[in-house]
Amino acid sequence: MTDLSALIKADKGQPATPLHLVDKKSFDAWLKALPARARNAARAQGFKGDGFQLAILPGERDEWSAALGVANVEELSPWCLAKAAESLPEGTYRVAGRGPGPALLGWLLGQYRFDRYRREKKESGPRILLTDEPARIDENVLIAEATFLVRDLVNIPAGDLGPAELEAAALALADETGAKVTVTRDQALDEGYPMIAAVGAAAGRGREPRLIELEHGDKRHPRIAIVGKGVCFDSGGLDLKPAAGMRLMKKDMGGAAHALALARLVIKARLPVQVHLLMPAVENAVSGAAFRPGDILRSRKGLSVEIGNTDAEGRLILGDALAKAGEAEPVLILDFATLTGAARVALGPDLPAMFANDDALANDLLARGTEVSDPLWRMPLWKPYDEMLASDVADLGNVSDAPFAGAVTAALFLQRFVPEGTPWAHFDTFAWRPAAKPGRPKGGDALGLRAAWATLRQRYGA
Repeated sequence: MTDLSALIKADKGQPATPLHLVDKKSFDAWLKALPARARNAARAQGFKGDGFQLAILPGERDEWSAALGVANVEELSPWCLAKAAESLPEGTYRVAGRGPGPALLGWLLGQYRFDRYRREKKESGPRILLTDEPARIDENVLIAEATFLVRDLVNIPAGDLGPAELEAAALALADETGAKVTVTRDQALDEGYPMIAAVGAAAGRGREPRLIELEHGDKRHPRIAIVGKGVCFDSGGLDLKPAAGMRLMKKDMGGAAHALALARLVIKARLPVQVHLLMPAVENAVSGAAFRPGDILRSRKGLSVEIGNTDAEGRLILGDALAKAGEAEPVLILDFATLTGAARVALGPDLPAMFANDDALANDLLARGTEVSDPLWRMPLWKPYDEMLASDVADLGNVSDAPFAGAVTAALFLQRFVPEGTPWAHFDTFAWRPAAKPGRPKGGDALGLRAAWATLRQRYGA
């Protein structure tokens, strides 16, 4: 991973190239005040102060500066410097006349590259930003590192990232932080987590299913559980997906990537909590060992589940993991999953669907998400739709026969495995950007991560 701490430094008056922030409202006065040489250069580059526009302005001698278009110079967003961080040459920069504020994060995220598989890598030196708020450096670096971790894990193809590699990522975090990792597989998985075992049973040698758990923290502190769906590739099982639906299924472990990144944030920031990370890791494959439509699976909680569709496997592995999380009586459970296409139909790729059984928790997540420009949209745990999960032969089915409310019924299924009275929120996130935006390249991305982190920091921060 790039050394992100080297990309932001405290402003001690050292030499730096100025960055002038301009919006549409201030553009005319700003342009008029420029020396003729710089004014002509801005005009020649078509600079009008539009968002994410960039123009290079000559100085009187060899020096130069840059003008950046932003939406509002009075209220900077995290993304307003991201395009500049992607485009400017190597060097050290300072926002003229003010500090960068929340734009520190976008400066870091704009320098993300996924070039692991390219023979010719795009070489570029660091773009360093100075800040007048050095106390904000560490947290922004931690958030950017967590985001890079999600992006990297989701972008790696399934051939190189299976259950064993997710386990290795958890072990790497444990080595870094002193956390304890427990991995359940083979017969112990069959006996203790039958739905995880069944979903992953068809995968070949070296891709065996497992439950990965990581724990860290003082037992005197509140215990929080973070659960992430780790389907490292989803063929759909015997209810096979079409080719178009399978193309991006390397990202079906995006929930586990979010959960791992959030656990890393909690631990590295020394939040005074016990963190319990659970990642059920499987590949939903096709073989003679695959579970079938019509099968009835036992769950860790004791509920029997009739399989209506083998492509609704994420909720099965999460059900066993949520049951295990609840046994330790946490004060809070958060889960992340690339769970339903229905959530994407309803809300599109940028906006995670958030379900919660606790209004205070939901309101905190929504408010913090707005504050940190990581928006969520609350969806209902509409109790009358529970009947859509009814089964004639088991305690419940894993899908509804009705073509309605797919994200809601999936969340209601998960709620069956959450202990009564335990505050819980479920993020149905896409974990992917189909089109690039400044600071947010096409590919894997963290959606909902910063909202969850800001909520935990507010609730449990010292």
